[in-house]
Amino acid sequence: MCDVGFKTGKVIDMSKKSAFIALLGRANVGKSSLLNSIIGTKVAIVSDKPQTTRTRIMGVLNEGENQYVFIDTPGFHKPKNLLDDRMNKAVYSGIADVDAVVLVVDAVPEFKFDFESLPKAEEELLKNIFSRKIPCVLVINKIDLLKEKKQLLHIIEAYTNKYSFNAVVPLSAKTGDGVGILKTEIAQFLKISPHYFSDDDYTDQPDKAFVCEIIREKLLMLLSKEVPHGIAVDVERFFESDNKIGDPVVNIEAVIYCERDSHKGIIIGKGGTMLKRAGMLARYDLEKFFGTKISLKLWVKVKEDWRNRAAIIKSLGLDNLS
Repeated sequence: MCDVGFKTGKVIDMSKKSAFIALLGRANVGKSSLLNSIIGTKVAIVSDKPQTTRTRIMGVLNEGENQYVFIDTPGFHKPKNLLDDRMNKAVYSGIADVDAVVLVVDAVPEFKFDFESLPKAEEELLKNIFSRKIPCVLVINKIDLLKEKKQLLHIIEAYTNKYSFNAVVPLSAKTGDGVGILKTEIAQFLKISPHYFSDDDYTDQPDKAFVCEIIREKLLMLLSKEVPHGIAVDVERFFESDNKIGDPVVNIEAVIYCERDSHKGIIIGKGGTMLKRAGMLARYDLEKFFGTKISLKLWVKVKEDWRNRAAIIKSLGLDNLS
């Protein structure tokens, strides 16, 4: 079904609909895991460490004539450096011109939940969302970890007593339980609109950016304490060639940046064992993603206090809030 726009004279396909949905929440509540579960494939890296997501990432879900564009934002948190400040700005940039927001909260937070007052970060996010009059769905994630299901009712009451949500959806991004219900709920935000991505797109990330994130994900998984948060990855070379028997190979050469010489030693590991393990795990995921053999070479370099240096943050593509 088509119609003609009165002002533009352009033909409008009335059968096509789209919706832009922002995923917001505190750090480590499972927004990226939820995005991957919704899309059905990996578009955002995940780890058990806070501030895993540093930039806005779009995930695209096409279902017939409907296209959903999900915007995964960094976890909202108290900034400790310039990079943290840029990440928080990316959160609010992420809700500009969206059709709805999905606020993701944790059913089993690490801190003791006060049912009389919401966590400060979530209170700040909610005030901003509702001041802009943006429709909001509350998602309570990680219900698979709840020992007592009655606790879920108390969590729901704590939020709904203060704010009027368009829907409340308890779910588990890990198991997929409840994700289908969320998809049904967000269908109410679809609008007649052209599709902004092709039917075979599922993310806006360039290949190089995805490679950087996969490598960083493995380092987040393998390393502990403060080391992972001071890591950034930059792909210096990315090209295709054929191996000795004529099979295609994607060649990737990447640099891992850290903030201290002591961290460099930890990342490389004794005899290079840690770096080799990270490379092996990253190569496995990248070969699945690209569907071809990967030749991955990694180096480690020190850029002291880079998270407070605007020029370096920009050079690594971590200041793009648009």
